[in-house]
Amino acid sequence: MTTADFGVIGGSGFYDLDALRGARTIEVATPFGVTSSPIVVGELLGKRVAFVARHDEGHRLLPSELPSRANIWALKQLGVRRVVAMSAVGSLRLQYEPLHAVVPDQVIDRTRGRASTFFGDGLAAHVGFADPFCPETREALAAASEGAGIVTHRGGTLVVIEGPAFSTRAESELYRSWGAAIIGMTALPEAKLAREAELCYASICYVTDYDVWHEQEADVSAELVIENLQRNVAHARETVSQAIASLPVEGECACGDALATALLTAPELVPAATRRRLAPLLERYWGASS
Repeated sequence: MTTADFGVIGGSGFYDLDALRGARTIEVATPFGVTSSPIVVGELLGKRVAFVARHDEGHRLLPSELPSRANIWALKQLGVRRVVAMSAVGSLRLQYEPLHAVVPDQVIDRTRGRASTFFGDGLAAHVGFADPFCPETREALAAASEGAGIVTHRGGTLVVIEGPAFSTRAESELYRSWGAAIIGMTALPEAKLAREAELCYASICYVTDYDVWHEQEADVSAELVIENLQRNVAHARETVSQAIASLPVEGECACGDALATALLTAPELVPAATRRRLAPLLERYWGASS
């Protein structure tokens, strides 16, 4: 039975979604361990929504500690079709000012050693990731953000670094030379895993600082990030609510068919244990495993 159609992943400063009605907290068992936080499910403006706090309540998990596979798997298991993620980011461009919002359309992966796929263990799969964010969900987020009165940038490349330390000045200038717009620590591997799970995924990013490249502005610090995030919390909640309210459950994008051409290993060669573990992803194409 479908418990939710939409998933919300709350980032730094966003540890709950207080607009949920009839909310209940549930634990979802996954083959990849426990989720970042218990999942809260309820109704939001007529839509069924599941919320997970990426860093857990009180912000207790580092970016490299996040159980992203468990989070995405749990949302998939609950029936979620679209995922909206919220993140704090630094700006790499003068025009992307603190307190602005960005809905990125591209991403550069600078993480190291994070588990970024559900596959392996005898099953090879390679999803397309040329356009890492769902275009329909991106458009809904951008429109809702503008409607909430936030200066919103449609598009831009997000650099995802390993953390937990912020960038050096040399790194910040390098990313600027690549043409990147913003920098964060958490959109990957979430976006890759969402694509493998055939979920529509997009992120609304809130600029908190100018990283460390701007000579006239204070260097990024945890204190500065939280201070500016708190100023945008109400707008962020309104944006997410209105975006979800405007979106249909079923999209016309290609996200929901990402595995159609991605599974390379012949079904009869895949170990039974792997097929059983990944059944929620595979049954559509290979049928139920024995």
